[in-house]
Amino acid sequence: MPHDSPPQSRSPEELAERTVTMHTDPRFLELKRRLTVFVFPMSVAFLVWYLLYVLMSAYARGVMGTVLFGTVNVALVFGVLQFLSTFGIAVLYSRYANRRLDPLAGQLRDELTGGDGTSDAPQTAAPKGDVR
Repeated sequence: MPHDSPPQSRSPEELAERTVTMHTDPRFLELKRRLTVFVFPMSVAFLVWYLLYVLMSAYARGVMGTVLFGTVNVALVFGVLQFLSTFGIAVLYSRYANRRLDPLAGQLRDELTGGDGTSDAPQTAAPKGDVR
């Protein structure tokens, strides 16, 4: 039995033109804004937290060497907290993206590619009327 691939709904040229046009779509601009609203503050906060750890390790050795209990000192706790905060930010981003980014991105992708929601990528339906 021959296998025919489904007809492509748009030519490559039309897809390229629609992609360029999509960059000025208010929904795409909103998607970029939503991403920036999360990524920029989290990046700044983590960078400040990391630099605090580095600067204290370099210039506040007495504080960082303070033993809290047994052989655990402040520097070790700060180091472990660096890893925990990294994983915490990843979990927060995943939840944020699932709730605020993925529905709108899926909607835009389907509109751009003429998809019918049957692609291999996971789909999340956007709440009705939610373009914030």
